[in-house]
Amino acid sequence: MSQIFDIADRYVEKVAQMSPFSATYMGVPGHDHRMNDFSPEAVQAEAERDRSTLAELESAAVEDDKDRVARDAMVDSLSLSLDLHDANENFRSLSMIHSPIHSVRQIFDLMPRESEDDWANIASRMALIPKGLDSYRRTLEEGLRRGLVVAKRQARETAEQCDVWTGRVEGHDSFFSSLASAFDGSPGLSADLESGARVAEQGIENMARFLRESYIPGAAERDAVGEERYSLAARVYNGIELDLQETYKWGWEQLAWVESEMAVAADKITPGQGVAAAKEFLETDPSRAIEGEEKFAAWMQDLQDRTIRELDGTHFDIADPVKKIEALIAPPGGALAMYYTPPNEDFSRPGRTWYPTGGKTRFPLWSEVSIAYHEGVPGHHFHLGTTVYLSERLSRFQRLLGGTSGQIEGWALYAERLMGELGYLENPDYYLGMLAGQSLRSIRVIIDIGMHLELEIPRTQPFHPGERWNRDLGLEFIRQKSLFPPDFVTSEVSRYLGIPGQAISYKVGEREWLAAREESRQRMGAAFDLKDWHTRALSLGPMGLAQMRREL
Repeated sequence: MSQIFDIADRYVEKVAQMSPFSATYMGVPGHDHRMNDFSPEAVQAEAERDRSTLAELESAAVEDDKDRVARDAMVDSLSLSLDLHDANENFRSLSMIHSPIHSVRQIFDLMPRESEDDWANIASRMALIPKGLDSYRRTLEEGLRRGLVVAKRQARETAEQCDVWTGRVEGHDSFFSSLASAFDGSPGLSADLESGARVAEQGIENMARFLRESYIPGAAERDAVGEERYSLAARVYNGIELDLQETYKWGWEQLAWVESEMAVAADKITPGQGVAAAKEFLETDPSRAIEGEEKFAAWMQDLQDRTIRELDGTHFDIADPVKKIEALIAPPGGALAMYYTPPNEDFSRPGRTWYPTGGKTRFPLWSEVSIAYHEGVPGHHFHLGTTVYLSERLSRFQRLLGGTSGQIEGWALYAERLMGELGYLENPDYYLGMLAGQSLRSIRVIIDIGMHLELEIPRTQPFHPGERWNRDLGLEFIRQKSLFPPDFVTSEVSRYLGIPGQAISYKVGEREWLAAREESRQRMGAAFDLKDWHTRALSLGPMGLAQMRREL
């Protein structure tokens, strides 16, 4: 093992020791019974770990090209993490979609449940939830003391999610009690699970109370984070320095392009009636929808499995372990966007797509096909599953901890468009669904940058020309322009306000993937082979967009 790969391997073990949740996410055994420490002291210790690792990387010998790529990816990632730390962002690490509170709930989705030892780990970890959240509360309290806070909206919506998870909202059972009741084994362990569930619920309820009674009164009224914080966040999520004004202008151009494409696609579905009529038809036609969560999950699983079979050997070479994927319905309470969790190191836990239903039981399919390609194959599952598989080429850090949203989400959005190029979206229903996703991602670029920088809406636009973006205008715009349901887009706007710079990463990343492919096509001419290019590009492993641009 080279020095670079040895440093990477040891770093993963340090992360697993300091963050048991990360160990579970990565599939590193021996930590599933433990709880994270989210305190200011723990965050400082993580920063010191990253600084010492960077010093090791600077003096380590680089033996070959694999070493060079692995070192550069790791240096970029750790440097960006330290930039966030030095900007004190850890003191306001709260949003309605991602925070230690969400991690405390979601980590149980990834824990194995096959043996009594597995269930004992679940009972132990549930019982430690109050301790973990108390450590996080100390971090938020220090943020309050320093005036480093998030907007009231983020804290309020997180508290409301806590109510769902603990069963305090009518129509929702406690997540933790439901988890405990799923065990069918020894009475003693059943009692431990029931006790752990009660303790976990109390810990979550106490956190919701803290947010409402202590945090929200001191939180910020303003949703926007401003240009300085936004620029840092955008660099962290994308791994590249962006000209935000140029990116904002480009977002408008992309939206104009996709709207013209949507008009053509809609005319094939409901001739002469426009996009709104086509959407209404696709939403209401019984033959174009599935009724029931279980049937929808089965349809999603079949689509993923069928796509893997058809793409393997033709447009991609898919490794055997990556051919398994599980399509699941997400537990209620979180944001309403579909998401993916990658396999662990030995693939004993497969890659999984998670679909939050938001309580709906009817699923029009026109918009779901492209989303499935995004989250599954050839999107996240192929990309991240292949990354985990490439143990001989990629360092352990690259496989388990590397990458940026720009590269990862950019690939997944590129994968949606690619499926159209490969003929999988010839049905105009599904092509319009892909375009609806492109429209949403273009809207994200406009309003994410616009709301956080409080930019002026171009005077050439018919939508509130000359006014400055805020949350209400962002919500009005996305409801008017996108084809997604009101509850979904309302959740989306809160998401953008809570994690600035992430929402633009889909289109920004897709732009880099398309540009890299086109440059390779022009350079290689008739020798260009798309399958070979995909293999070569993904074998680089996860990284920031700036490094990806250099390497490709």
